[in-house]
Amino acid sequence: MTGTERDLAAALRHELAAIDPARSCDRAAESAGLGSRLSTREAAVARLAVRLGRGTDRRRLLGARGRPKTVRTEPDPGVGPEAGVAAVATPFDWDGSRDHCRIAYLRGLFLAVGSLSLAGGRTHLEFVVPASAAPILADRLAALELPASWRVRRGRGVVTWKSAELVVTFLRRAGAGPMLLELEARQVSRAMRGDLNRVLNAESANLHRIVAAAGRQLAAIDLLDGDGRLAEQLHVVRVVAEGRRLTPEATLSELAERLDLHRSAVQRALDRIERLALHPADGRPRAARRPRPSLA
Repeated sequence: MTGTERDLAAALRHELAAIDPARSCDRAAESAGLGSRLSTREAAVARLAVRLGRGTDRRRLLGARGRPKTVRTEPDPGVGPEAGVAAVATPFDWDGSRDHCRIAYLRGLFLAVGSLSLAGGRTHLEFVVPASAAPILADRLAALELPASWRVRRGRGVVTWKSAELVVTFLRRAGAGPMLLELEARQVSRAMRGDLNRVLNAESANLHRIVAAAGRQLAAIDLLDGDGRLAEQLHVVRVVAEGRRLTPEATLSELAERLDLHRSAVQRALDRIERLALHPADGRPRAARRPRPSLA
């Protein structure tokens, strides 16, 4: 990611960490999402843990620059031996909780073990959890209409969203505000630039085709006019030939409108002119020129 993209991703995490849940159930759910042992380099996340009433070692929290800021609580039996990882098994009654509690839990889980990448215009969000917890988390996200893929990477489960729409939906439901608007504005701007580039590329290709076709048609008209065969053609063919000479840059539709003819009639006339130019007056194909022998 570029510096700007990293700053935006960090600002989004900071914005989520600054949310202070009003409901006690949401506070408990977010605390459960942070896990029984939280290790983070982000001061905003450490302050969140303190606000949620977690036991903390003040000296470790304000440790040396660059050192992880650790917030501890009593270990939970269901977490297992994986130290420093917020497991889905942290006591939280997912099935018996309301959606706002579930979102609070996921917000805490994202702050504890989640990451957001905006590199190269692609939005990518993932949760790194114990391998056995990955399918459980994926099922829970699907129940919230936020389907995610999951896989095992280096012994840990990775639950991933690669859809910008799903990532934005989750961040919005999790409580992101101004920074999310900035992300959406960038996505809209990027989409508009992509659409504009596609339109310009298509117009450029059409222009090249028009120029190439007009060049062939003018050469064929000059050839038929030179050997007298143009004067022998139907009136509509002669009219189209004269119109092409006067407006070599015109498209078929523009030429048809100028001559008050159907576009198909103009197309047939120009096709006939090009076809006649490829054959001599007696109807036999024009032979290719042979190169002159070089003088030794």
